[in-house]
Amino acid sequence: MKKSRLEAFSGGVLAIIITIMVLELHTPEHHAWANALSLWPVLLSYLLSFVFVGIYWNNHHHLLQAVRQVDGRVLWANLHLLFWLSLFPFVTGWVGESHFAPVPVTCCAGVALLAAVAYRVLTRVIIRSDTSNHLLADATGSDTKGTVSMVAYTLAVLAPLLGSPGVLVSGLLLIGVILMWLVPDRRIERALVREAQTSHTHAE
Repeated sequence: MKKSRLEAFSGGVLAIIITIMVLELHTPEHHAWANALSLWPVLLSYLLSFVFVGIYWNNHHHLLQAVRQVDGRVLWANLHLLFWLSLFPFVTGWVGESHFAPVPVTCCAGVALLAAVAYRVLTRVIIRSDTSNHLLADATGSDTKGTVSMVAYTLAVLAPLLGSPGVLVSGLLLIGVILMWLVPDRRIERALVREAQTSHTHAE
C-alpha cells in the first residue's frame, strides 16, 4: 500500500493532540500578575509537551520520507505510536496541575518512554514490511540515539521515586532528550540526498 493515507491520518491526529493541549489551558480567575505567574507549572508542562509532540511530528515526517511501501503491520504499529502520543495532553496536564508532583512526573516520563519504544517498533516494522524500504534500514543503522533516549526516559521514570530532588533530575533528563532530538534525524536526510544523487547519476 502507498503511504499517503498513513501520512495524512498521522498528521491529523497530531494536530488534534496539540489542539487538545491548548484547550486544557485555562485563564486565571483574577487579572493580576500574581495570578498569571501562578500558572507557570501549567504553562511549562504545556511547553514541554508541545515540543515533544512537535519533535515526533517532525521526525515522523522524516521517517516516512524514506518509506516506499506500507502494509497492515505498519498501520497498526503507527496507531500504537499515536496511542501513546495521544496521552500527552492528559499526563502533562496532570503534571502542571499538581505542580510537578512525583507521581504525575513519573507517569509523564513513562508515557514518553512508551512513545519512544513505539517509535522504534514502528521503524523496525517498516523496515521488515517491504524490501523497498531499504533506504530507512541503511539510514537508521544501530540507532544509538534512540537507545540513549530510552535509557534516559527509564531513568526519568525512576528518579521521582526518590522525592523532590528526583523530580528535578527527571525533568533535566526529559529536557536532555528534547535537545537531542530537536534537530530531525540527519541520517535520513543524508540517505535521501545520496539516493537522489545516485538516481541522477544513473539517469545521465
